[in-house]
Amino acid sequence: MTTTLSDTETRADERDHDRYSLSSSDGNTPLEHVDERDVREATICVVGLGYVGLPLAVGFAQSNYRVIGYDVDESTVEKLQNGVDTTGDLSSEAVADDDITYTTDDAEIAEADYVIIAVPTPIDDGDRPDLQYVESAAATVGSKLTVGTTVILESTVYPGTTRDVLVPELESASGLTAGEEFFVGYSPERATPGDSEHGLADVVKVVSGQNETILNDVATLYESVVDAGVHRAASIEVAEASKVVENTQRDLNIAFVNELSMALERMDVDSQAVLDAAGTKWNFHDYQPGLVGGHCIPVDPYFLAYRSAQEGFDPDLMRTGRKVNESVSNHVADLTIKALNQCHKTLRDSRVLVLGLSYKPDVGDIRSSKVADVVENLREYDVDIEGYDPHADHDAVSEVFDLHVQDDLSFDGIDAVIFATPHAEFESLELERMAAELGENPALVDVTGTFDEDAAHAAGFVYRRL
Repeated sequence: MTTTLSDTETRADERDHDRYSLSSSDGNTPLEHVDERDVREATICVVGLGYVGLPLAVGFAQSNYRVIGYDVDESTVEKLQNGVDTTGDLSSEAVADDDITYTTDDAEIAEADYVIIAVPTPIDDGDRPDLQYVESAAATVGSKLTVGTTVILESTVYPGTTRDVLVPELESASGLTAGEEFFVGYSPERATPGDSEHGLADVVKVVSGQNETILNDVATLYESVVDAGVHRAASIEVAEASKVVENTQRDLNIAFVNELSMALERMDVDSQAVLDAAGTKWNFHDYQPGLVGGHCIPVDPYFLAYRSAQEGFDPDLMRTGRKVNESVSNHVADLTIKALNQCHKTLRDSRVLVLGLSYKPDVGDIRSSKVADVVENLREYDVDIEGYDPHADHDAVSEVFDLHVQDDLSFDGIDAVIFATPHAEFESLELERMAAELGENPALVDVTGTFDEDAAHAAGFVYRRL
């Protein structure tokens, strides 16, 4: 029978010390070993070297830990072994730290005192949580698990996943018992790609463990690398829920201003002017309308809604917020069509340039970019579309967007510009120069409200924004 965490907490307190002794000569039990070990002497294995796992591995190595970085992707590991930052957020020197061993050999997991799992948790085509990577990682880790090891999940999951998914997989693969021969914790990632001011050390880390001893041990571990400190969650489920709640709250707030902008447009009222006016009140929250892409905000509400529905409560507000934000891509395409019509352009003869293809400024990640949906919607009108992004990989763009990407930015022959992602490289763009290069009756669809509307009109643009 699978051991649950509530069971192991009780049994850990009442355990027979001789029965669960470590194989070492000191005779300590695993839990006593946790009490006594010096985390500074620990070996840490990070499983999954993506935008969450790699900064973790580097952060621990920079704090003088011995770190094993494990990933199943041979190409990723080879690049990291050669000192190539695969995330774009770290320096080559940091990636090449001698204290990190990058490997695809799962046998090295057995050397770790702490194994931190940081693998993707996407949603499937039915907007349900897809935990296949967590399950696969748990099976791999479990097969190499040694007595006394603590396994910490960092992947975003719904409340109960550590208890109901991770632990059974680890126990099955290892033959060991959670809470007696190995231990588990959960600490949700708070990585922000492209944000140098909010890295691993700078953001309070939520930590949890299956009992007080493990909680304190995990907290001590993260306190050694997180300058901002840690927050000890009351339970693993609380920590799991906190992550999805963070991003669900943001999703709902953005959904409100997105819906507001659509409503005010039909009233012929400037939504940005409305937000500026409302923002003069001290307790008004500053959110801006826009496309909601990425790996967190468009995903996490589905995790919370899924788990809630399992308990018989369907959270309508969360689902409605998702529906509103998913509709913004259609709205941006509609604004573009209206702008082209106002410019007296024939749609099938029009050329549109999309500036910025990634999901957020100053990063190259396009995998969850909603700009792709804008492009797909415009194709229904036979509009000729091309793109430019100084950060995104051209081969990846061609595969995901099926789009011609300019090597060098050119407005020649373009009828409309969609300003989708405001990379820093675009800050030097001048409206008058853009309009002059575009030609007669150009259109500008400013998704992020970057440009001043009056200045755009003065430069000769037909201007639209959310």
